[in-house]
Amino acid sequence: MDRVSALDEPLKKTLGPATAKVMAEHLGLHTVGDLLHHYPRRYEERGQLTRLADLPLDEDVTVVAQVADSRVLTFNHGRGQRLEITLTDGSGRLQLVFFGRGLHKPQKDLPPGSRGMFAGKVSVFNRKLQLAHPTYVPLGRDDGEEAVDSFAGRLIPIYPACKGLESWKITKAVDAVLPRAVEAVDPLPPALREGRGFVPLPEALLKIHRPETRADIESARDRLKWDEAFVLQVALARRRYADAQLPAVARTPVADGILDAFDATLPFTLTEGQRKVTAEIFADLATEHPMHRLLQGEVGSGKTLVALRAMLAVVDAGGQAAMLAPTEVLAQQHHRSITEMMGGLAGGGMLGGAENATKVVLLTGSMGTAARRQALLDLVTGEAGIVIGTHALIEDKVRFHDLGLVVVDEQHRFGVEQRDALRSKGKQPPHLLVMTATPIPRTVAMTVFGDLETSVLDQLPAGRSPIASHVVPAQDKPHFLARAWERVREEVGKGHQAYVVCPRIGDDEDEKAKKKAKADDAEKRPPLAVLEVAEQLAKGPLTGLRVEVLHGRMQPDDKDAAMRRFGAGEVDVLVATTVIEVGVNVPNATAMVIMDADRFGVSQLHQLRGRVGRGSAPGLCLLVTDAPEASPARARLGAVATTLDGFELSRIDLEQRREGDVLGQAQSGVRSSLRMLAVIEDEEIIAAAREEAVAVVAADPELADSPELRTALDALLDAEREQFLDKG
Repeated sequence: MDRVSALDEPLKKTLGPATAKVMAEHLGLHTVGDLLHHYPRRYEERGQLTRLADLPLDEDVTVVAQVADSRVLTFNHGRGQRLEITLTDGSGRLQLVFFGRGLHKPQKDLPPGSRGMFAGKVSVFNRKLQLAHPTYVPLGRDDGEEAVDSFAGRLIPIYPACKGLESWKITKAVDAVLPRAVEAVDPLPPALREGRGFVPLPEALLKIHRPETRADIESARDRLKWDEAFVLQVALARRRYADAQLPAVARTPVADGILDAFDATLPFTLTEGQRKVTAEIFADLATEHPMHRLLQGEVGSGKTLVALRAMLAVVDAGGQAAMLAPTEVLAQQHHRSITEMMGGLAGGGMLGGAENATKVVLLTGSMGTAARRQALLDLVTGEAGIVIGTHALIEDKVRFHDLGLVVVDEQHRFGVEQRDALRSKGKQPPHLLVMTATPIPRTVAMTVFGDLETSVLDQLPAGRSPIASHVVPAQDKPHFLARAWERVREEVGKGHQAYVVCPRIGDDEDEKAKKKAKADDAEKRPPLAVLEVAEQLAKGPLTGLRVEVLHGRMQPDDKDAAMRRFGAGEVDVLVATTVIEVGVNVPNATAMVIMDADRFGVSQLHQLRGRVGRGSAPGLCLLVTDAPEASPARARLGAVATTLDGFELSRIDLEQRREGDVLGQAQSGVRSSLRMLAVIEDEEIIAAAREEAVAVVAADPELADSPELRTALDALLDAEREQFLDKG
């Protein structure tokens, strides 16, 4: 294990405390190994060493020359400054120019009489050859041929840098630790490495930091990407293997039970996708180890129905099912829609309840004491076969008679601890079904949710209507916004309803947001707020319509009442925050206007849009923005408007975000371990690494024969990250 310790050595020992502090605080680099895995972002080519008399135009060159003179000139009536330095090497002359704040350092570094090496692209200005803002290295009297050779004709690594630590300083720091690369422990089993023709890890590190050719960079990248994919997939494969060893009660549906009774009441047939996914889930439920399945489906594809049938199958088998929802609005909505779908089958123990009915209870943090006490009693006695709730389900006093299935809705909104706390309430580990309406590209599913088997619902039920989406540039074309409100009135005139979504609640709720917006040059005003917009609409373009608000600061009963009134058609326009993002189902709502749409993410816009077009009438979604036409924000909104394909939009979303976000860095609180691998682009590498990882873990679950791989797992997936990877 001594070989590992060299790479675990703190950087302050090698680089000094000041540099190490900046690296730790701004780049998250703490050890020699961290720095060796801080790879260049790109490489610049310096030309071969060139005499000043032979300089080619428009080409990258490197010259060694002496400073003949240096002067600062002003222009633009004294408002601008430029530094001009004239070089000579005996064969010719060359001018260097530096502008603005960038001129002070070279003026100090390059006094007349000093020597240096200079690299840049040759151009002509005022009939003189010049280099603008060249890269340079001052040369002392003792710097000989070796220093010159190391500078000229090389691929220059450009590192991800930060304030106070430019790329060239990182280059020097890497030079100091690069000799340690020979001590890097190679995680790949030798047979795998040789079979795929990879260079050894120390060689890959050397080539990525100090390549001599472009081919060096490619071979190093191939190897380092594979390492990241493989180590991550081994961690996930081990977790899947460990889960498969846990005992669980097999839950097989019985004939003529509550599931059959429920199916007999359905006024439609299941889609082919729903049947296929249900078969996968029922096969998992019938095994004696816990199901770990991710059910991802487009907005409105019928995930709730699939989950409900799985819960009823578990009730038939004598168990209980719990559905965990991220918000009270969504928990109440699920409870309402599930009890309505089940009819008399949800009236267990009550007058009018069907013969094989069960109780469906709701449990949220804001319930009254009596209702809460009754719900807890129904759970512990087994009276309630199904419970739907928020994080209140996780509290210590909640006890189940026999918890057989946990369904987690909108999985990305829950922390690991919350999911684990609910799972621990079963006598044996319950089966787990995780649902998300955010479509996840296959590669991301294999990395982020790699310990879950994946089912995809990509078919919309019959009778669903198309949704037309349009960008409304309110700043450029105010008449477009006026037309948007006319369209809302037209939809209401046809007997339909509309949503208006705003990013903020308003009132005095967050003065901080207003102050921040004032301080931020990019955002001239705070985001639009529900309370203000609702008032303006009711008094202005939507006068005479029944306008109500819905937001997260309302009392739970008031929220529920507002949703009920909207669902019953007693409200024409609901002005809301993103509390309506998931699960809200009002088939009569046909129009949605999203204010400040550029302040929402791509996936979030897709989720919101899915609230309309849920009935037989076509849906309309208007994305209102002040973003200028050529901005990235407008391009993003244009992408949302042009496709209803959630998988395509999720790719766009992920390509615009950092890789760390893709791996849920915000959830896990630790740095992403992916530095080289691009989850979206490297699909083939991830798929191949997963296959190899499964084979390695199946043959040797404890990795007893691969101590180097175990070491790499410990290094890359520290305790926090291991815990984060545990999606179940």
